[in-house]
Amino acid sequence: MILPIIEFCISNLASGSYKAMEMLEKDPNLDIIEYSCLSYCTRCAHTLFALVNGEFVSGETPEQLVENIYRHLEENPMV
Repeated sequence: MILPIIEFCISNLASGSYKAMEMLEKDPNLDIIEYSCLSYCTRCAHTLFALVNGEFVSGETPEQLVENIYRHLEENPMV
């Protein structure tokens, strides 16, 4: 079974998305990966974000980011 991949930038984790990552790590149906940089520096400086199966998903708070990630997964199911 292939799990959805959620990628976080370490700089964005330090900016507040770490809490979102902690919440998502509790879900055994997700593959969470940290990278030193995801090359979204302009967006990274202004919002919390993650790449969900390679697509940019953001949120104003960690809770909103988690909600938006799950919404994105529902709207874009893996084949």
